[in-house]
Amino acid sequence: MARKVFEQFEAVSAVVPGDGGYSAAIAVKALVDGGAPRFHKILDGQHFGKAHEADQAASDRLQALRNVDSDGELIWA
Repeated sequence: MARKVFEQFEAVSAVVPGDGGYSAAIAVKALVDGGAPRFHKILDGQHFGKAHEADQAASDRLQALRNVDSDGELIWA
């Protein structure tokens, strides 16, 4: 699991199980108010056979994340 901290949010690599495999995702959680994280599936159309493969792909993609806007949406490079 990889993690990036921004002014109002933290973003971590995540995995979402699905039909026949796993999807890579980025989970976003507010730093101050906390609450449940919001999961954003990334790499649309790509599914991985093992959870650690999906997490590695999400970790790699997290490096390109530049920020999270005030609504918790991802801002890419």
